[in-house]
Order: sequence, then structure tokens, then C-alpha cells
Amino acid sequence: MAHPPSSPSGKSNRLASEPSPYLRQHATNPVEWYPWGDEALARARTEDKPILLSVGYSACHWCHVMAHESFEDPAIAQRMNDWFINIKVDREERPDLDQIYQGVVQLMGQGGGWPLTVFLTPDLRPFYGGTYFPPMDKYGRPGFPKLLEALHDAWVNQRDKVLQQAGDFHEGLGELAAYGLDAAPATLAVADMVKMGERMLRQVDPVNGGFGRAPKFPNPMDVSFMLRAWRRGGSGALKDAVMRTLERMALGGIYDQLGGGFHRYSVDERWLVPHFEKMLYDNALLLHLYAEAEQVESRPLWRKVVEETVEYVRREMTDARGGFYAAQDADSEGEEGKFFVWKPDELKVLPPTQADLLMRHFRITPQGNFEHGATVLEVVVPIAQLAQERGLPVEAVEAELAAARKALFELREKRVKPGRDDKLLAGWNGLMIRGLALASRVFERPEWARLAAGAADFVLSKMWDGTRLVRSYEEGGSRIDGFLEDYGDLAAGLTALYQVTFDAKYLEAAVALVKRAVTLFWDEEKQAWLSAPKGQKDLVVATYSLFDNAYPSGASTLTEAQVALAALTGDKAWLESAERYITRMRQPLDENPMGYGYLALAADAFLDGAAGVTFSGTREQVAPLLSAANRAFAPTFAFGWKEPGAAVPPLLKDIFEAREPVGGLGAAYVCRGFACERPLTDPQALSQRLQAPAHGG
Repeated sequence: MAHPPSSPSGKSNRLASEPSPYLRQHATNPVEWYPWGDEALARARTEDKPILLSVGYSACHWCHVMAHESFEDPAIAQRMNDWFINIKVDREERPDLDQIYQGVVQLMGQGGGWPLTVFLTPDLRPFYGGTYFPPMDKYGRPGFPKLLEALHDAWVNQRDKVLQQAGDFHEGLGELAAYGLDAAPATLAVADMVKMGERMLRQVDPVNGGFGRAPKFPNPMDVSFMLRAWRRGGSGALKDAVMRTLERMALGGIYDQLGGGFHRYSVDERWLVPHFEKMLYDNALLLHLYAEAEQVESRPLWRKVVEETVEYVRREMTDARGGFYAAQDADSEGEEGKFFVWKPDELKVLPPTQADLLMRHFRITPQGNFEHGATVLEVVVPIAQLAQERGLPVEAVEAELAAARKALFELREKRVKPGRDDKLLAGWNGLMIRGLALASRVFERPEWARLAAGAADFVLSKMWDGTRLVRSYEEGGSRIDGFLEDYGDLAAGLTALYQVTFDAKYLEAAVALVKRAVTLFWDEEKQAWLSAPKGQKDLVVATYSLFDNAYPSGASTLTEAQVALAALTGDKAWLESAERYITRMRQPLDENPMGYGYLALAADAFLDGAAGVTFSGTREQVAPLLSAANRAFAPTFAFGWKEPGAAVPPLLKDIFEAREPVGGLGAAYVCRGFACERPLTDPQALSQRLQAPAHGG
């Protein structure tokens, strides 16, 4: 758990008994915090007080800053307690509430973000909002105490104006929630994929890669889609932009050069100084993306990044029960990045040759590139140049540098580590299962598939009972039902896991999850997916799962899972369901591809008509074929195999019927549109077939 802010009061409030590590961080604030729930909402109605809603998450740096500056201040807390009902929400527990009330800030013409600070009427309609507020007028923002006083005065003396504002916001939130759903359905074509990719390309930084200028986010879904557009016949510049982006990130400070894994984003345009928090979903999506890059163009750097990132996840983010933790904090000992940065004096404990090599490789200088003369590690002098400077073979310098990095990592391990949010979120676990499954296939690392299977087994045994998926497992249980993203992400992860383990139980669970999601979340009237289950009573407006933001929407991952299930089961109904939503979203996809990056990936797979490869033969017979297929960049194909003689689960009966080995050799049946080609027995021929130009469709 992340270190909670200290409190002058020393007393605990209602958050002390909450399972969320983020909420418990605020348990000793002098603020009379409530968790979101009936008790707080009823008190607001009874006392006719507005609600002060504060939304954040445990790894959020500015959430910590506002907590220290305002929520720990007894005088500010007194104003909050006297005038408002104060509610804390962990956005990772309640993404639906966060989605709704981020809209307030958007309607006010501001950028969203965390901490989110919104003021609501007792019937949950917002009338004012913002993000971080300083304790005094600063950064062009009003001081928080002044804001509290002004809003209290307005509530008491200008109630009509407040309620009118609340009515306007309520109307605006309803329009935002359903934005894009008024477009007419239309068919998507392969040419649209290329056009969307080329539009993304125009936003790419030609020097440093990535999109736009500072701050710069990895945007792995959009980067991945540019590879799809290139595969569909787009320009070579698409592929070049992807490779440049991945290389610059891997060598920059956004990547943890000692411990593996990616930080949240960089505050500059060249990936140097990160916002140091590490999120499970970022690393899951980037793991998948770097594995795809290896399929497109094998490089030692891609292997290094994937191996180190998986090791980071195993070492720091894996619970003893198998699930994956949510996040690691940006701060330690009250300072952002302190755990990760270095000064030359700190290297003196190392052998001089190692210290010299590291200072040259990472350019660790007295001036530094970060606050207080510290250095964020980035690869400045490559190994080949170091070898040339020293007149040594590259292999010798690689070995010496590996030993030096290991020594520095062990030195860092003695520091106070950043706090960790030990929530186990069903959806984010699904994304990491998906990333590990592909990485295991591409790099032929079966232990990574076992790591993914451990998480899947945990989630399926502790968080899913066949009809109800819970959102979060904390302190031995959960009180929050899963959202669409949990169902979609987990289903996508399980379909990916089947394709490396070929254990039908994961496919059966994916089918059950998607079927249940249709019941809980599909809005037949709007022909769209709700974010929260139908009939959720504490939402001021219905929320639809549309945009792919920092992590994919549940509608996008569920659609991806449906396309894969169509290929793996031969059931056309899955493809028809995916088509209904994709055609529904055709216009928004075309107009704003960067807002729907993951849905674009699902749409691209849909256009190949449930493409799949069924392998037939013993494990030894199909191994060469499977290895060739796993190394091929064929992202729209799903793979199936079963042990000869083993019982065929009813779910898989159609895809294995009449598909046998050929002449004693393992065979691969390539299928598309529920029709199969003649079987292939030669691995090279299979690789060529899977990587053939995908321009049609």
C-alpha cells in the first residue's frame, strides 16, 4: 500500500475500514470523509448540504500534493466539514463515477485529470468542478479555502443560480455520455483502416516519436494500430514511426533502465523525465506492443524491454495468490522520483570501472537532468560507442555493463520503495494476461504463459462465480460489481491465454463472461454498451463505454474478444454481434481514430472475417508450425489446437471437425470467413501465408 499522508489530528475517519489503499491513505485526514455510498448520500439529502466529491488514485502525485496542502490542514478541513458532505472515491474502483464527473471539467472548458474535485447538489447533479486546487491563489487557480467559501455562500444565498447551473451541467453530461451515438451505422472497409492510420501518422513527432509535444504519453493502442494500417498497405512511414517511437521510449527515462517497466508519461517531448508512477495497464499494453514489434522486425532491444518488463511485473506487481497489483506510486519519502534518480556520489560504492561505465552510458553528471542535480537514467552513449571508446569487443562491454547495471539495481533495492496499490482489478489483470500471453508466444517463454495463467486462475476462482464478476479484490474480498471494462478486458485476456495454453477452460470462461456482459450492459435501444450495469442507481446519467483513453474501453475489448471467439468456436453469432457495434461506431472511428484506438484494432480483426488457424497433430508435430505462426505478424488471426485423441469440448467442435494431420505431418488449416484453405504442413509456407499482404477484405 502507498504510504498514507500524515495527519495532525491522528484520528481515523470512515475511510480507515475501506479496502481501497487510496481511500485508506486519507483515513487520518481531519476531513470527515465518507466513501461513496448510501450513508453519505442520505446525509447530504437530510442536511440539505452540497457534496464535495474528490476523486483520485493511490499513485497520483498531485492527489498527494492536494492532500498534504489542504486535506491535512485543520482549518481547511473545518470548512469542508461545516459546509459540505465530503466523499472520497478511488477512480480505479468506480470508473463510472469518474467518467461522469470528469465531464464537468470538460464542460467548463478545462482539461480533466486527477485529483478531480467536483461539487454536487444532494441529488448528485454537479454545479462546479476542477482538478487540483492550491491552498492559496496560484497557477491561475483560486485558493481552495476561498473556493469553499464562495461555493458555500452561493449555496446559502444564491440557491436558484446554483440549481440552474446544476441543471445545465446535468443536461450537458447527458449529451456527453451519449456523444457519437446519433451517427448512422455504416460499413467499414480495409481502405478506412489505412486512412485512419495515415491520419494518426500526421500527429507523430518525426524526431522523438510519439504523438504531439509535451507532456507525452505512450498511447500504445494508437501506435499498435499504425502497424495494422501499415499491414493493410499503408506507407512505410507508418512502420518507421512505430519503430522510432518504441526505440526512443525504450532508451529514454520513461522506461526504468534498471528495474524494467514503463512510467506513466514523460513531462517533456523526448521521453526523458517521466511522471514516475507505474500503472499495470500501461505495462500490459506496452508489453503486447513490443511483442508485436518483434514479430514485425526482430531487434535485441525489443527482447530486452519485454524480458525486463515481465520481470518487473513478476517481482513487484504479482500477488502471492497469482493476481497482479494495480499501480506503483510516483513518490517515496515524500518526493516524486526519489527512488529512481541518481547523483554521481551515490555510485562511489561501486568498483571504479563499473561506476565510470554507468556514468558514461547513462550520462550521470553533477548537473543532472532532473531536480536538485539528480539524473533520470536514459541511454545516451550506446554500447557500440562505449566499446569503440575502450577498444574492447562489444560482447565484453555488454557483459561489463550488465554487471554494472545489476550492481546499481541492487544498490537501489536498499532504498525506500514507492508505495504500491495492492488492489487486484479484474479488468487490468485481463490486460496483463493478454500481454503476457502474446509475449510468451513470440519469445517462446512458457513461464510467462504460466504467470498469466496464475492470474487467470486467481480471477476466475475468487472474482467470478459464473454470473457475477467483481471489479476489485482487496483485503480478501470486494463489494463492487464489475464494469463492462472488467468483462471485456478479462474476456480478451482469456481468449489470448487460450492461444498459448490451448486449455479450453479459458475459452469457456471467456464465452460465459461475454454472454453475461450482453445481459448486463448492452443497451438495445441505443445499440451501444453501457459502462456500468443496467439500473445502477447512484449515477446521475447513464454512462456509455465509448472512448479508448489511457486504457481501452470495455466496448472495445469486448468487441475484440467477440471476433476472436468467432474464429475459435466457428460461431457466426459472435461476429454478427461485433459487426453490429463496429458499424454503429463507423463514423466516430473515422472522424476521431485516436480516440478509438483499441476499437480500431478490433474492427481491423473483424474485417478479416474471423480469421483463424487450426493446428492438427501431436504437440511435437505441430511445434514447428506453431513456432512459425507465433513469430509472424498476423494480429487478426486466432490459433486453436487440441491434443489428438482428447475429448473435444462442445464449444470447439466446429473448428476441429474433419481437420486431421496430413501424411503423418502436423497440419495448419488457415480459415477466414468460416471457410478453410487447403492444409499447410511447411512452417515457412505457413509464415508466408499469414504475412501475405492483407489489403483486401
